[in-house]
Amino acid sequence: MARSCDLMRGCLYFTAASLSRIITRMAEEAFAPTGLSPSHAFVLMAAAENPGIGPGELANRLSLAPSTVTRLVDLLVERGLLTRQSQGRTSRLAATPAGLALLMGVEKAWKRLHSTYADILGPAGDRLAAEIDAACRKLDGDKRDV
Repeated sequence: MARSCDLMRGCLYFTAASLSRIITRMAEEAFAPTGLSPSHAFVLMAAAENPGIGPGELANRLSLAPSTVTRLVDLLVERGLLTRQSQGRTSRLAATPAGLALLMGVEKAWKRLHSTYADILGPAGDRLAAEIDAACRKLDGDKRDV
């Protein structure tokens, strides 16, 4: 029988979870100067790029549960970085001037994060990201809209 260490290293679940924990720590450090978590920054960026986007479309684009998007949006609205306007049963999101002003810092954080892992992984980091994205699409039945 294979040793458990060998099994874990060859297991997509184990290795993906391990990678997630490591890259999350790196991302949180990179985003600390913005005062936003990486997830909040993604929501802000998507709303800024798509004024009037609905929470459902945002959840689909970011591959997040609608309840997670609601929680992230609530904090951004509370902090004055997003607006939420109701239109019947739906709502539309847009970045506020304060949110737009924060985008430069968010972009610097993304560059910091990329630089951090690129320094360690080299060009393999970008290839790995593309391969993980392709695997996610296959495993999820290509439901993600990007």
